[in-house]
Amino acid sequence: YSHLGGGSTLLGYIGIDTIIEQMRKKTMKAGFDFNIMIVGQSGLGKSTLVNTLFKSQVSRWSSAWGSEFKLPKTVEIKAVSHVIEEGGVKMKLTVIDTPGFGDQINNENCWEPISKYINEQYEKFLKEEVNIARKKRIPDTRVHCCLYFISPTGHSLRQLDIEFMKHLSRMVNIVPVIAKSDTMTPDEKNEFKQRVRKELEVCGIEFYPQKEFDDDMEDKNENDKIREAMPFAVVGSDKEYQVNGKRVLGRKTAWGVIEVENPNHCEFALLRDFLIRTHLQDLKEITHNIHYETYRAKRLNENGGLHPISLSFQNAPTSLFPLPTHTLSRNTLN
Repeated sequence: YSHLGGGSTLLGYIGIDTIIEQMRKKTMKAGFDFNIMIVGQSGLGKSTLVNTLFKSQVSRWSSAWGSEFKLPKTVEIKAVSHVIEEGGVKMKLTVIDTPGFGDQINNENCWEPISKYINEQYEKFLKEEVNIARKKRIPDTRVHCCLYFISPTGHSLRQLDIEFMKHLSRMVNIVPVIAKSDTMTPDEKNEFKQRVRKELEVCGIEFYPQKEFDDDMEDKNENDKIREAMPFAVVGSDKEYQVNGKRVLGRKTAWGVIEVENPNHCEFALLRDFLIRTHLQDLKEITHNIHYETYRAKRLNENGGLHPISLSFQNAPTSLFPLPTHTLSRNTLN
């Protein structure tokens, strides 16, 4: 017998517990979107790391340009989408690359094109959302996660790193990673990680998972462990080597193979489990409920809010926010 909240006993099986299976079937049919942006100076192995994460050539940006590769004069935005499937689950993965970031002599405001791109995706989604005849499923191009690659200097963050994360941490989920961490000894790596965490704290930069969005104590305890381990010190590789009779992804050096997925060698496995196996859905929810919601509230406030649907609304010119009538409060968003 099942029990009701008030203490009464249900007289038989109803089948409420099947709702999870119903949701699973619907979601499996619809598939998932996940949009990940990679930012950092060239030469930090960004494309390689993303290819390693998803075990496929999802970021072809570096190889596509071949030997005639020339650094762009300004920051460019390049989005490539792939559908990847595993165990009957389809995911449309979009990798957004930002070649040219941090590679100029003067890198002042080089975060602006990235911030513009992120906002443009929110705007696209908002325009679809306020249409009278809305699509059943609005295409989601919003950036769910921004992997920010920190150069393994072993000293401290550059001013550029601080500026970028300061400006963008309020509009997108930033996950900082230390690239090519095999260039540092374990002690240097740990010292550098502590220094980076301290600098981010001093500058008031909140990276994902943000403390203020922990749902409950269980969430907080799990996320505290992750926050203490960040930024993850990673090595990427799409080459396989034979180690003790097994094929492993790794980087071959004069003294042996650095195994990418071996937690004793680097924190790639931690990053992968965090991004894909435990927090992928949460990254999407924080994007929708916090970052996009903030953008949406700001835009609707600028336009005096949405007019209630009426005949005059339907015959009005097809602008994004016709006939402003009232100021939107936080409550009207829900």
